[in-house]
Amino acid sequence: MTIEPGCEQTPLPTTPTTASPPEPRSAQHIEHAFAACTQVHDRTEATNVASAFDRARVSETPPLVARGAHGLSTVPTRVATPVTAKLTEFEEARSRVLERASALTPELIALSDALGRVLAEQIRAAEDVPAFDNSAMDGFAVRARDSGSGARLRIVDESRAGAPASSMIGEGEACAISTGAAIPAGADAVVPVEQTRRDERDLELLLSVPADNHVRHTGDDVRAGQLLLAAGVRIGPVELGVLASAGRPTLLAGRRPRVAIVTTGDELVEVDEQLRPGAVRNSAAHVMPALVRRAGAEAVSVAHVRDDPTLIRQTIAAALDADVTVITGGMSVGEHDHVSEVLERLGVVRRFAGVALRPGKPFAFGTREETLVFGLPGNPVSSLVTFLLFVRPALAALAGESPARARTIATLDEDCERTPGRVHAVRCRLALRADGWHASTTGPQASHVLTSMLGADALALIPAGEGVLAAGEQVVLELL
Repeated sequence: MTIEPGCEQTPLPTTPTTASPPEPRSAQHIEHAFAACTQVHDRTEATNVASAFDRARVSETPPLVARGAHGLSTVPTRVATPVTAKLTEFEEARSRVLERASALTPELIALSDALGRVLAEQIRAAEDVPAFDNSAMDGFAVRARDSGSGARLRIVDESRAGAPASSMIGEGEACAISTGAAIPAGADAVVPVEQTRRDERDLELLLSVPADNHVRHTGDDVRAGQLLLAAGVRIGPVELGVLASAGRPTLLAGRRPRVAIVTTGDELVEVDEQLRPGAVRNSAAHVMPALVRRAGAEAVSVAHVRDDPTLIRQTIAAALDADVTVITGGMSVGEHDHVSEVLERLGVVRRFAGVALRPGKPFAFGTREETLVFGLPGNPVSSLVTFLLFVRPALAALAGESPARARTIATLDEDCERTPGRVHAVRCRLALRADGWHASTTGPQASHVLTSMLGADALALIPAGEGVLAAGEQVVLELL
């Protein structure tokens, strides 16, 4: 790929600094300290920042969610380990992706097609909801001043949902009423049916009720002109109901990003093929489209190509017509890794190649005009993790949604290996206990162990460094 000017990085020292044993820290301490650590490259300054970070004390419970620049919180670390040569720091890499992910032009869609789409306009109520006073119970509409234990009233009318009563309720009168039916004129309270006795025409009350008893008033839910939904909201079942209540048969929504997927590698075979020596089944051809659809985008094509430069060029050239091109494999520097060279020849501008992340080091990102191009590693877990951390937020931004991902802080239940110069994204399960969230790994964390994603609730972002992050320490998690 063509290298964007200013994208080159000067090699940095890789010897890790150390700090005294840490004490508990608040989420705010964690966020601020790491934000500072990631901006320094001088080892002495980094050591000072890290030491100050480890001396920070906490007196409050960690919050559930933390966010930062671009809607994304910075990954905390207690030792500032400089990024190694030619690798882009994790949060910086994500920022560069999001800088290029501008919302696509919205389109007018029918309410029936809106589930999962991102709203591109503000929705305000055109009228009060409910539009009339109505009953919260099946029973009898009465005048509160006529109620009392043993009071006898004459039933003069009935109000049903969609069929209001025509009579005005006067002294000593009652109206049978259904839940949701309009309160008849003259009545100001509802007595539930189980608190009455009745014969054909007369009603005996078993208690006294106050005015407004079981009455839902006009505008209790929404007032005319009230803001109901803001632009950028992902539309779910509840949002559909609110839109329907607001009388919106159509609405403006962000266009679904069109994603073309290319898997590469001579070793990959289809799921129904017999495995030959050295071959593996192409799980990416099924994982990637599923991730795209779950992110609210459209997988317009899925193609597989062997490690042949000519075939790779033809396949990727076709894929570059989409809003987003996702390529798995062929991103390393081996003799048969041709993707980077092909992308360069096709005019893709490299924004960065190589991320200080484990798994996912070979991840690359580029653009050709408005098309975003993601080069994912070939290992199953590496491609899945980098999709979740980089591609998924970009797809959200393209659709008009905030790219922020929910993060929380948890206590580790076991030691987690740290990696010099790279954040380690550990697949983990969460459990809520009396002292907050706890995280435990899903098992072996090698980049080829796809089953490590089974049952994973989050990615624990283990700070770069030597040794382990010990059980009992706090860690930032990105929820899946």
